[in-house]
This record gives sequence, C-alpha cells and structure tokens, in this order.
Amino acid sequence: MTEPLVSIIVPAYNSEKYIGRCIDSILGQEYKNIELIAIDDGSADKTGQILDEYAASDGRVRVFHRENAGVSASRNLGLDMARGKYIEFSDSDDWLTSDATKLLVRAAEDKASDMIIADFYRVMGTRLSVKGDIDDERLMDRVEFASFMVENPADYYYGVLWNKLYRRDIIERHKIRMDVMTNWCEDFLFNLEYIRFAETFYSLKSPVYYYVHRRGSLVSQGSNIGNTIKMKINVFEYYNKFYRDVYADDYDDIKSKVRRFLIDSAGDGFVTPAGSTKLGEERITLPGLNVYGADGIIPSIYRFDKIFSYDISQTASHRHMTKKEVILLLLFRDFCSRDVSSRDVGSFDSINEIASMTDMSSQRASLLISRLKRLEYISSTTDEDGKITVTLLEKGAEATEDAYRAFADSFDVCSKELSEDEKAELKAILHKLDRGAKEYLKLTAGKEFWQGTLSE
Repeated sequence: MTEPLVSIIVPAYNSEKYIGRCIDSILGQEYKNIELIAIDDGSADKTGQILDEYAASDGRVRVFHRENAGVSASRNLGLDMARGKYIEFSDSDDWLTSDATKLLVRAAEDKASDMIIADFYRVMGTRLSVKGDIDDERLMDRVEFASFMVENPADYYYGVLWNKLYRRDIIERHKIRMDVMTNWCEDFLFNLEYIRFAETFYSLKSPVYYYVHRRGSLVSQGSNIGNTIKMKINVFEYYNKFYRDVYADDYDDIKSKVRRFLIDSAGDGFVTPAGSTKLGEERITLPGLNVYGADGIIPSIYRFDKIFSYDISQTASHRHMTKKEVILLLLFRDFCSRDVSSRDVGSFDSINEIASMTDMSSQRASLLISRLKRLEYISSTTDEDGKITVTLLEKGAEATEDAYRAFADSFDVCSKELSEDEKAELKAILHKLDRGAKEYLKLTAGKEFWQGTLSE
C-alpha cells in the first residue's frame, strides 16, 4: 500500500546558523514519502542559499523565496503550495525526532483521526525535558478534546502547530489559514479554527519534536500578567465563541474555565536539573561499531539484532517502559492462544522458563511481571506446581502491536534492496527454517516439554 504524502512546512528568516539541523532532521525521517516546503521570508543572510542547495540535492525539497512578510504569511504560502494528504509544521531553529512523521501518520491512519497531537521535548541549553498535557493515548471527539484544552489553554501543547498532524482536505475545504493581521496567538487561532471542523483527535504519548526555548520570546514575557491580558483580549472573543459553539447548552458549566484564558500566561513548562535529561541521552541510539564492515554469520546476526534492539527500545521509550518489559510482553503474546472469553492466554511451566527465554534472572522476571500486572498490561496466576498462566490485557496487546511493527521496520530496513516478490520469497524461506528448528527442538528437548507451546 502506498504511503500518503506528507507536506512539512518550514518558514525561515535569517536562520543560517540552525536551518541545516532542521532540514537534516526532516530529510532524515524514517518515513520517506514527504515533501519539504521551505519558505525563505526575505532573509538577509545565507538562509536562502542553504535552502537552494538542499533543493538541488534532494527532489523532495521545494523552496520559495519572497519579500519579508512574517511567519504567518510564509506558512500560508506553504499551505497554498502543499500537495500532501497530511500537513506538518516546523520552525527553522527546532528539529524533529527521526520517527516523528512515521508515528504521526501511523496514528492518523490507524485511528482514522483528523488531528494527532503529540508530546515534545523542550530544550534549554544542553538539557531537555518531555512536555505534554493529556496523560494517555486516546481517541477523542471534539467535546472531549476541548474539555482537556480548556483546563490548560495557554499551554504550548495546544497552542502551537509543530506537535500536530493535520489533514489538508479539512484545511482546504474550510479555507483555514493563519491570520496575518495578528502577531500573537495566530497559531492558536489556526488550531481553534481547525478543531471546529475536525471530528476526531488522538493524543500520541511520544515526543516528536525538539522545541528550543528562545530568550526574549513571548514565553519569557508571559509572567507579566498585564501585558499578557492586553495581547489575549483580542483573541478571547474567538476563543469564547468556540466554546459556546462546541458546548452549546452546556456552555454555562464551563464558562468560568473559559474566562480563565485571560489570566493564564502562555507557557511551555520548565527545564530543571532534577526533572530533565542531558541533550543526546533522551533516546537510545545505535552505537558506532566496526562490525558494520565485517562479513560472516556472527556479524550478520549481530547487525540485525542491533537494529531490532534499537527499534524495540524506541517502542519502549514511547510507552515509558523498559526494553525488557516489552520483550516480556512479546513472549506472552507469542505463547498466547485465544480463549472463550476472547482473551489472549498463555501458559508457562515455571518462572525459570520465562527467565530463560528472555535472558534474565528469575528474580528479575518476577519483578517485571509484577510491574506489568500493576500497570494493567497483563494478569497472571500461579498454581501450586509453579505453572504460570498469563492473560494479555488491552494495554498489553496494544504495546505488542507496536513491538511487532518495530520488527517489521527492522525487516524493511534490512531488506530495502529486495523487490516485493523477493521479500515474499524470503519470508517463506524463513518460515520453513523456523519449522525445521521446531522439529529439531521437539526431538532434542523432548516432546513433553514443548507440547502445547509450539505450533506447526
């Protein structure tokens, strides 16, 4: 199936010092079917030249030069030029995580959602912290999403453009554009207008964007309540009407919360030493190893294992889990069969069996199983003989789906030079190899041990 095209819009003005980092992060996306629409807004430095060089070397880059008209006009030009099914935005001095577009598009396609809103990294100097507002991944209608937003409307999580994925057909059908006459909160007004016409919203608990805190920005001015109110008074009328329309007869129940918008100061949170991570240590990365140049059975197995381990680690970080917890869930899923209650249930002879297959101590496996139960990923019982029965709950099933996708991503990376027919043939061969391994284990380990755990 063809991946939908995503248009990523980047306005740039005198950004020569950092535009390369931003563009590299976009062109380096794991999701490849993108067009990068860069708007040089009358830069007086080498920004335009740098963008043209990128366009010359990558056909996905489209550059437009214009006289300086401001960020809103530049974004509007980007929307006019966009051809994708989905729209992303980035500021020129920020950058995206390598899996940002992949995660946003997957959520939109899988959940049939009109807007995806994601967590982000707030960067200050050499440290960062994760910022978000909705605590779990969920699909929402307009009223439910608005109920979250009214609790903290001035938070960047809701107000900005760059942690969201939009459907271009909704934008074009309703002629939604940035208000070039407003120089504050224009992105929030764009979001309010889009939300009026969107029906479904999905909160993604994966940081997809690095936002660099800018000294002297409106965030740092926000502590002056008097100035904030002067700026917000021009926006409040639209904001108030939005909630009147969304809540209709129930508006009186929340009007006091709506009015609080006037005194809330725009904010993106704080980065403190105690609650932050050193920039560069927030995600597990593949180590630079000499093994990539070596040939042979062991290096080949090692390379695939490293790539798969990396993808599993990314899955774990998205769900605030450890890699070992994800591996345990995969084990339970692979040994499960569907019972009459439509639950996935698997059985193990002992905790030692689970520990052996996941390469951890029995004590460690027991601790992680207890944590997975506490987090409602699984339920389990142990009989008097030490036999363990594990039931995979809804949250656990969702996590394993992510992990299976990680395996598919690893396979796609390693087989990218194969045609679709060759990939199908490879999968058939691997299946036959697996059948042979199962037969051998039955003979050498004893049928009694493997009975009920290995299928033909």
